[in-house]
Amino acid sequence: MGREDSHYRPQGVDGRKKPRPGSGSATGRVPVPEAHVPRAQEPAVDDFDPEATAPIVGSGEPVWRPPDADRSPELVATPAPAAPAVPGGSEPAAASAPPTPGGPGDPPAGPPPGYDPSPARRRRLPLAVLAVVLLFALVGAGLAVVRPGPVAGWLGDGKDTSRADAEVVEPDPTPVLAGPDAHAPEPTADGVKAAIEPLLAAPELGDRVNVSVSDVTTGRSLYSRGGDDATVPASVTKLATAVTVLAARGPDHRVPTRAVAGAAPGEVVLVGGGDPTLAVDGDGFYPGAARLDDLAEQVRKALGGTVPTRVTVDSSLFPGPVYGPGWDADIPTGGFGAAISALMTDGARVDPVAAKKNFEASHGWAQRSPQPDLAAGRAFARLLGLSGAAAEVKRGTAPASGGESTGAAPAPGAELGKVESPPMIRLVDMMITDSDNVIAEALARQVALARDQPASFAGGAAAMDIVLGELGLPADEITLSDASGLSRSDRISPSLLTDLIAIAGDGSHPELGSIFGGLPVAGWSGTLDGRYRSDGTTAGAGVVRAKTGTLTGVHAIAGLVTTADGRLLTFAVLADKAPAGSLDDTRRALDRVTSALARCGCR
Repeated sequence: MGREDSHYRPQGVDGRKKPRPGSGSATGRVPVPEAHVPRAQEPAVDDFDPEATAPIVGSGEPVWRPPDADRSPELVATPAPAAPAVPGGSEPAAASAPPTPGGPGDPPAGPPPGYDPSPARRRRLPLAVLAVVLLFALVGAGLAVVRPGPVAGWLGDGKDTSRADAEVVEPDPTPVLAGPDAHAPEPTADGVKAAIEPLLAAPELGDRVNVSVSDVTTGRSLYSRGGDDATVPASVTKLATAVTVLAARGPDHRVPTRAVAGAAPGEVVLVGGGDPTLAVDGDGFYPGAARLDDLAEQVRKALGGTVPTRVTVDSSLFPGPVYGPGWDADIPTGGFGAAISALMTDGARVDPVAAKKNFEASHGWAQRSPQPDLAAGRAFARLLGLSGAAAEVKRGTAPASGGESTGAAPAPGAELGKVESPPMIRLVDMMITDSDNVIAEALARQVALARDQPASFAGGAAAMDIVLGELGLPADEITLSDASGLSRSDRISPSLLTDLIAIAGDGSHPELGSIFGGLPVAGWSGTLDGRYRSDGTTAGAGVVRAKTGTLTGVHAIAGLVTTADGRLLTFAVLADKAPAGSLDDTRRALDRVTSALARCGCR
């Protein structure tokens, strides 16, 4: 059974016995150059019994929370919680049916393909400047709540600021994490080896643990054990997805959903552009999402006296299989993955209202539509006032624009309306903080479109390789079958992961810095909230910030850590042959490794 870590949070190392006052996302100023991300404080997650909740088949790490009645649906800036500094530092009837065997969307049967474990070429990170240290130092101190430089434009506020508003000085948030010292002594390779190598022999990690540790300031590799070897990454794959889509599309890019006139008078073609967050109305799952009811109003005005007669959906932008190669057989119906289509609403969730209401108890599990484009089309038809046979929806292709109008009816292909997704900077933040698999797959297709590749699983992977090469990163150290990490065919080297983290923060590509906004803080937020509290791990609390990844038998963590001397390091630890049934123990073993880096000066 596949279990990706978007939402799966069992009791123990990754769960909580009780809600903890003040828990949630650590906030504060993060001077990622011109890439600050507004974030919302997160509520505590109640304890749960895995056997008593909805089937947890796909995964587990809820961080971003859908809005509730007591909170605005927008991602808004919040002051830092009052906390002491850390010492040391998817239709209902159809949805249950599995895909038809042999159909284009079937996940492949049989074991995952073999892979060549020989090491890829080695290379060094470029020398970092002092600004990198300052940048990462404050990345470890929390999330940004301001919008300097072009970020206000990226976020599309679209509002004029009065002089009075401009003169308001925002108070500095209370720091919740200790930052590193820019002048701290650099660890030595021998010191790092002595600190972590004995811990890598823990039986809970299995017999294949690949590791990369580097110094942020110098870019020097401090430890490598299979650092350039291809390893199953699970959900840490999303770090590569985030970096490549921000590089290819930019933080301000928005994904459109359009309605155009069909070939017959009154026919409306709903054209999907690949926005997985699109909502039907104000009860959508994602905050700030584009809405079909707004689009329907535009269409009615554009049609004038012409009465809508039928709706056709055009989801042809995303060709190929709808389920990823290498996905476990239970993922399509497991509630954490979905059929990937250019047209869907609410990440293909059948009932977004129930999904929000039950988010904590189900840990993000939701029934998904096996044909999300048709489900969206039926919802749109109802919004246009169609019913009965007229409300039946079929797939088709939008006519090319430029035809002639027939009387008062718009010409075939004429645009009748358009709505747009939140900006890319917000989509990436949601993907990372909530480890959202559907958003990840949609964003990889945006990379494909930007690099003239097919917007498919294969095309997305090829385009991500292209962008990584453009960034000067070794594309030969990553082989992807999907962009979410659900596929067991994915391979990434630990050293590429540490390179990704470094290039996102070295200031050379400021648009990439927003990936840090979603990284959980050890012992404080996200999937790391309930971790780093047992013996041998507490030193990492508050000074480790990382993306986690989990599939059955695969455990990974990659991020940043501040040493006891105040030095900032990047790390990636991937164990892809962990023993079955060792989830909590394996996570604790990983936490001991990163905590050892936090505890030592390693000199």
